[in-house]
Amino acid sequence: MHGAFHGEYKVPGGKLVVVDLDTEDGVLRNVRVAGDFFLEPDEAILAIDRALEGASADTDAAGLAARIDAALPPDTQMFGLTAEGVGVAVRRALAHATDWTDYDWQLIHEPPRPPALHMALDEVLTAEVAAGRRPPTLRIWEWGAPAVVIGSFQSLRNEVDPVAAERHGIQVVRRISGGGAMFIEPGNTITYSLSVPDALVQGLSFADSYAYLDDWVLGALGDMGIKAWYQPLNDIATDAGKIAGAAQKRMVGGGGAVLHHVTMAYDIDADRMTEVLRIGREKLSDKGTRSAKKRVDPLRRQTGLPREAVIERMIASFRGRYGLSEGVLTEDELTRAKELAETKFGTAEWTARVP
Repeated sequence: MHGAFHGEYKVPGGKLVVVDLDTEDGVLRNVRVAGDFFLEPDEAILAIDRALEGASADTDAAGLAARIDAALPPDTQMFGLTAEGVGVAVRRALAHATDWTDYDWQLIHEPPRPPALHMALDEVLTAEVAAGRRPPTLRIWEWGAPAVVIGSFQSLRNEVDPVAAERHGIQVVRRISGGGAMFIEPGNTITYSLSVPDALVQGLSFADSYAYLDDWVLGALGDMGIKAWYQPLNDIATDAGKIAGAAQKRMVGGGGAVLHHVTMAYDIDADRMTEVLRIGREKLSDKGTRSAKKRVDPLRRQTGLPREAVIERMIASFRGRYGLSEGVLTEDELTRAKELAETKFGTAEWTARVP
């Protein structure tokens, strides 16, 4: 590895870190860290550069952060900046990672679709991004029916009470990503997917990519008066409780792509949710509450806005940051998704693949 590298990383909830560097004989040279963060004393920025100089180009972000922490003056104050964030920016530079603004983003926001078709659309659209036939896409879902969406590796019988689900007319579908079960009511749920090229998350750990891909929505929530943060691995939380859960699936083929989707609670029928979902004591034990009802605090109460207004503000926030043009599903994409919904996501074999 030899040559000039440039990397950028916005620290979740913080500021932009920019790193320019060269490599020579497998080590970092001429490292220059910059950004719109705040740092005291002034000489701390030079200490960061010196700490990275001569580091092996194979050092991971945590190792780079340790070098920085050891080199900083004892009275250093960082605002909007972390040593780990600098380490991530270096890894992204070395991986030739792209930035959000390198792409022409497309929005898909269509009328309600059946739950199984939503599962299929995620798979088809992300495969199209991986193949280079579709630009990076933000898809806002509209639900055609109530549903429980279980994670790829969850046990169907452990997660869902089938009698209660049938009584309430709730379909059960299994998605391709991991994570936990989501309780869906069309008017009470806001769901979106990001189908992005793998290059956008290069240099990020699996865990860091979650916060990175949802930093924009934290900003949108902030504009609506909600102080929200990422709670590892995959929750978006506020002081009042959880408001969203995220999941990801990495796809190979072509240039590779990442599916990142999030379900947010605009409102919730907590009694119905606890009837249908089998939420065990062990799952609640690490959440700081003994009640599943108290874990989720809906956006309706926190914003006071209609669901459509929340979605409009989210879209406007994304567009303001990265640009976003209106798009549609192609005829081929929709045809393939319908076939996949029928042959995979709508089948008992797939839904009960982990019984």
